[in-house]
Amino acid sequence: MERLFQNSRFLVIIAIITSAISSLLVYITCVNIVFNVVKTTVISLPDSAKGGKEMIVELLKILDLLLIGITLQVITISLYRLFISPATTKSSQFLAAFHIEDFHDLKITLVQVTSVILVILFLEHAVEFGGTIETLYLGISIAIVVAASTFAWRSMK
Repeated sequence: MERLFQNSRFLVIIAIITSAISSLLVYITCVNIVFNVVKTTVISLPDSAKGGKEMIVELLKILDLLLIGITLQVITISLYRLFISPATTKSSQFLAAFHIEDFHDLKITLVQVTSVILVILFLEHAVEFGGTIETLYLGISIAIVVAASTFAWRSMK
């Protein structure tokens, strides 16, 4: 029975493959979007503040997507290193760079990245819609989530 439980860790390969494919798809999508933004910008350079803001919002959305792709990549490599690879996490330069030594550290990293993504989402909204009451509500909501997340990950240490 113990051997069965030990070998069941290989079921994590399903999550690893899924997150690796997802990360790759996000990267490919971002390259395509950047190509189209560059093409559109070269063809018709923004000639107003509104056009410049629209381009900035588009670039922020790309940055948001890239952060999600990087997060998926971190999940992929971390899950592989933590569950499949016989190498210790101390010998992994990737996990050392993110200070991931166990599954708990991976969760903390994900909470931190999610907070950054939420802040970028707020910035996108503020640039796109300006100082509206909805922007205020969104900012308050994101601030509460980021504060709760920060409290949670600091409590997890």
